[in-house]
Amino acid sequence: HVQLVESGGGSVQAGGSLSLSCRASGLKYDRVMAWFRRAPGKEREGVAVVDSSGRTSYADFVKGRFTISKDVAKKELYLQMNSLKPEDTAMYNCARGRNQFSDFAKWSEFGVWGQGTQVTVS
Repeated sequence: HVQLVESGGGSVQAGGSLSLSCRASGLKYDRVMAWFRRAPGKEREGVAVVDSSGRTSYADFVKGRFTISKDVAKKELYLQMNSLKPEDTAMYNCARGRNQFSDFAKWSEFGVWGQGTQVTVS
């Protein structure tokens, strides 16, 4: 059974930090993995991605504040979020790319999704 399960969301004051985790099961951990978010009334947007070699990319709006990482042995993906802003409030989902070259600017290139974890910054 292919599954991604996020955890770690919650409520925090502006300037605070949260750490998200995403545990994978039933799938190979050999493709790009990414974090996306969607705020109410807004489009889903890519936040950060890590490829099979460990290379990372970030959306401009989180550069310097968020860090994506993974533990291949545990099949876990992480997102460390620092200096949080109210505009970071959103549902955060992890996702696996359809291949090794999936572009996190295009959510349609990701085929397996977690159910999401809510992050609220006030």
